[in-house]
Amino acid sequence: MGRVTDRRRVQRIHEGERSFRPDTLIVEEPLEIQVNGEPLSVTMRTPGDDVDLALGWLYAEGIITSYEDVVTAKHCMDSDLNVLDVTLRAGVAVPDRAGRGFTVSGACGTCGTSSLEALREVTAKAVRWPIREDASTLDPAELSALPGRLRAAQKAFARTGGVHAAGLFGPGGEQLAVREDVGRHNAVDKVVGDRLRLGAVPLTGHVLMVSGRVGYEIVQKAAMAGIPVLAAVSAPSTLAVDLAAELGMTLVGFVRGDSMNVYTGTSRTSSPAPSTDTAPSTDTAPSADTAPSTDTAPSAGTFPSA
Repeated sequence: MGRVTDRRRVQRIHEGERSFRPDTLIVEEPLEIQVNGEPLSVTMRTPGDDVDLALGWLYAEGIITSYEDVVTAKHCMDSDLNVLDVTLRAGVAVPDRAGRGFTVSGACGTCGTSSLEALREVTAKAVRWPIREDASTLDPAELSALPGRLRAAQKAFARTGGVHAAGLFGPGGEQLAVREDVGRHNAVDKVVGDRLRLGAVPLTGHVLMVSGRVGYEIVQKAAMAGIPVLAAVSAPSTLAVDLAAELGMTLVGFVRGDSMNVYTGTSRTSSPAPSTDTAPSTDTAPSADTAPSTDTAPSAGTFPSA
């Protein structure tokens, strides 16, 4: 596995005083994903869990439907670990690279889609599992604890303050997998790829917690894995909310302290009866007009928001 962090010299300015010191940064390097020896995609990622990243990506794209479609997945050792080849079993179709450019960045998992029509085709594949029929319920008190649990598991973030995370929690609240990456969608692919190898997909009754904002591609990846609840410490986009509503997914944003916004799938939110000893709280989750800005750089104690 390549290095997750590295150090660079930086000028530090504090209260008018200037000094130079080394700073720890998150590593970002390209990973070329090959299928049957042929290049298919290049993504910018943080090294580590590359096999799971490739498997999760191939699964989200609908290229593989289970781990049984994979014969081998390994790095090409002469490429400095930045090329990974996945050999598929005979009969698994590989998409024509001419019809879709699969070069993506560390920010967006659907950036390689060449047209809106192709994007809609990806959306149609996301209904492989009947998420709307998932009868699991969501306890807001348990959900409010997940950002802290996710943050506690982020070793690279603790050292750099500049990496995203995705965490998967089981129906009983157990923490099953946490992965970090410079790209939000990569972190999700790594989590899904891990579960795919274990034969645990679909992830019925599970909660996916992410450290940043939620775009369309994050909802799509969660839906492909059959995850009924997607939560984030920041805001979703309009397309993310619309897709979650269409699929019957519960989408929760601004999970901070005891507040949150439930954008879709509110029927899964369990509401314990209020105590008769105290008046009900008047605190509300932040509205779209008053939500805190996500454009500022994260402090050492917060999640990255971009």
